[in-house]
Amino acid sequence: MIKFGTSGWRGIIAEDFTYDNVRIVTQAIAKLINEENKKASVIVGYDTRFMSEDYAKASAEVLAANGIKALLCKRDTPTPVIAFEIINSKLAGGINFTASHNPYKYNGIKFSPSWGGPALPETTQKIEKYCASISLENIKRISYEDGVKDKLIELHNPRTAYLKRIKELINFKAIKKANLKIAVDVLHGTGSGYLDELLDEAGIKQKTINKNRDTMFAPNGAPEPNQANISELYQIVRKESFKLGIATDGDADRFGIVDSNGEFITPNEVIPVALYHLNKTRGWKGVAARSVMTSHMLDRLAEKIDVEVVETPVGFKYIGEIMTERPKDFIVGGEESGGLTIRGHVPEKDGILACLLMAEAVAMNKKSITAIIKDIKKLTGEVLTSRLNFRLPQADMEKFRNTLKTATLENIAGMKVQKKITIDGDKFILDNGTWIGFRLSGTEPVVRAYVEADTQAKLNKLIKFGKDFVNGK
Repeated sequence: MIKFGTSGWRGIIAEDFTYDNVRIVTQAIAKLINEENKKASVIVGYDTRFMSEDYAKASAEVLAANGIKALLCKRDTPTPVIAFEIINSKLAGGINFTASHNPYKYNGIKFSPSWGGPALPETTQKIEKYCASISLENIKRISYEDGVKDKLIELHNPRTAYLKRIKELINFKAIKKANLKIAVDVLHGTGSGYLDELLDEAGIKQKTINKNRDTMFAPNGAPEPNQANISELYQIVRKESFKLGIATDGDADRFGIVDSNGEFITPNEVIPVALYHLNKTRGWKGVAARSVMTSHMLDRLAEKIDVEVVETPVGFKYIGEIMTERPKDFIVGGEESGGLTIRGHVPEKDGILACLLMAEAVAMNKKSITAIIKDIKKLTGEVLTSRLNFRLPQADMEKFRNTLKTATLENIAGMKVQKKITIDGDKFILDNGTWIGFRLSGTEPVVRAYVEADTQAKLNKLIKFGKDFVNGK
């Protein structure tokens, strides 16, 4: 069974993620596109994972055989670049071969329809249904050479148009004027040649590490820009006196931020910084969007500056949907897992943009990210967050799923449950805005517990409760 999770279909290379399954999924996508758009063109991209370019080529052959022009990227390409090109060139959609931040043994397919955001459930459910009815004998396929000869496969470079848009959105002059020195870690992913070259072209001092392709993503095995994986970046920032450290994941849609003191700035903090900065420097008003398990620091700040907040299920497609519905008053959208976009950009998370926006915030506010957060907390009060990940066997995952369905919780860690939110996972709002949430990952065999409180003592109690609850104690 081919199932699309929070962000596409992913599987273990050579076990689930095979040429046969790639062709089945592409045939299903081709059927969907041809139902809606005859003589369509689709961009096909890939990341730096093992065989990603080969899978992309196989996908292009299937699209071409179905009469769909495949614009096959010339090099590994970030997910936000694919999204921008869909909109910019008015394409029928995009297929990107990536497993984003997942470990090296995974690969995946992200499909974006013509609106540029990640496919919504009604679309992925159709694709899944079509996949179930397609046998290998039903797949249409021509050779790569015939596809090129028939002008149904064309090598394509979406980079230039995307870089132009980023230069319109980010104030590079302010970053250069502030004389910022920036360290960059692209984690062997597609951010190489984008983040570093944008900074170089603007004359900004930078040092980029892990630019080479390494399909094993050494030394951590996964290109995720979280606190545990970018220790080399911390050391460079501290030892070489950089004003900021920025990082992107495997397909450059997620970000990681390290402040001048060498400390990791969580996405839960970056998103309010983005709202604060955009409101202060651009005067933007309107709506901010966040996923259900993202910190309420955003809400507290939004209340103080008269901005509306919309809470969405987990998955950037839902934030992208809000952005598409309300393009003129959308300010920023973000997820605690490291996704962010802003008004005038793509309805997809963009780690490149997020990193550069933090550089702009430091330059224009003439303060470190930590100092900006202190200013925000003068408005919001203290907000402390944590996320716990529990990798469980599938049987235990199902057992915990049933526990969540049947558990009746009136008090948690000595605090009364005021409200339960179930738009995605189970989130319990407690006294004074304190909360705890549980959610099963849509891409990995992982249960996540999210906690937020206004004191460390309350946070510690919630962390203990979360551990005990997931482990059945």
